[in-house]
Amino acid sequence: MTKQVALITGASSGMGKAAALRFQAAGYTVFAGARHVDRMQDLKAHGIHVLKLDITSETDNAAFVQAALDTAGRIDVLINNAGYGSMGAIEDVAPAEAKRQFEVNVFGALNLTQLVLPTMRRQHFGKIINNSSIGGQLYSPLGGWYYASKHALETLSDALRLEVKPFGIDVIIIEPGGTATNWQKIANDHMLAATPTDSAYRHLVEVVAHGSDQMTFKATGDDIAQLMLKAVQARRPKTRYQLTFADKMAVIAARKLSYRTFDTLINLSMRMLDRSATKASTKAPKTANQ
Repeated sequence: MTKQVALITGASSGMGKAAALRFQAAGYTVFAGARHVDRMQDLKAHGIHVLKLDITSETDNAAFVQAALDTAGRIDVLINNAGYGSMGAIEDVAPAEAKRQFEVNVFGALNLTQLVLPTMRRQHFGKIINNSSIGGQLYSPLGGWYYASKHALETLSDALRLEVKPFGIDVIIIEPGGTATNWQKIANDHMLAATPTDSAYRHLVEVVAHGSDQMTFKATGDDIAQLMLKAVQARRPKTRYQLTFADKMAVIAARKLSYRTFDTLINLSMRMLDRSATKASTKAPKTANQ
C-alpha cells in the first residue's frame, strides 16, 4: 500500500516538530520544512525529509512542494503550521511588522495551499490543516494584528473548504489555546521590546506580559500534534478542533455572547491581571525574622 505523504511547515520546534514525529510514527512519509534547518537535524534520524523553508518566499514554497512530488509522487496532507504572534497595541506596531504578520500567517500558508491543490485535485483526495488559534474567533487588547491574521486565515479556510469539497479535499482548522511551548515568552519579549517606554499602552503591555508569563498550561505541542493526526484520520473531519474544555468555552463565549458582554468579560480579566501585577510588585519579600 502506498504511504500517504504529509508536508508540515514550522517543523523546527513546538507543534510543528511534534506533528512531524507523530505523522511519521503513524506511517506517513513526512516532509518537514522550516527556516532553521539546524534545529531539525534530529528529525532525520526518524526518516523524515528535512528542507529549508521560508514560507514568505514563493521560490522556497515551490521547491518544498516539488521536492515532495519528485521524491514521493503525491501529496496527501498539508499542515500549515508555521506562524508567529506579533503582539502589541495597534497604534504601536510598525506597519512593516503588521504586514509581515500577514505575510507569514496568511499569505505564506495560502501560497503553499495553492501549490498543493492541483495534485490533490488530480488524486481526488487531500487534507489541508491550517493551524490557527482560538484567537481566530475572538479578540483581546494587544492581540489585534495577530488575531486579525488568524481571523483572515479562518475566513479563507472556510471559503476554501466549500470550493474544494467537490474534489475530495477537506480543509480543517486547528485552534490551540494556551500551550506549554516557548511561543508565549517569545511573543511577550518581542512585545516588550517593541513598545516604547513612553507609550500610552506601556503599562497595559507590562501587565499582560507579566500575567501571561505567570500562567501554566497543561496542553503541550504534542497534544496539538495528536489533535492534528486525529483530524486528518477522521472519515468526516470537523471544520474546527479545539483541544481543551477551556478553549471550547472561550470560542463559544465569543460566538454566543453579545459584543458588549464579551467586552465586559475581557475588561474584567484585564483588571484582574492589573491587580495581580500590582500585588506582586508591592508585596515585600519575607525575611528570616518574619
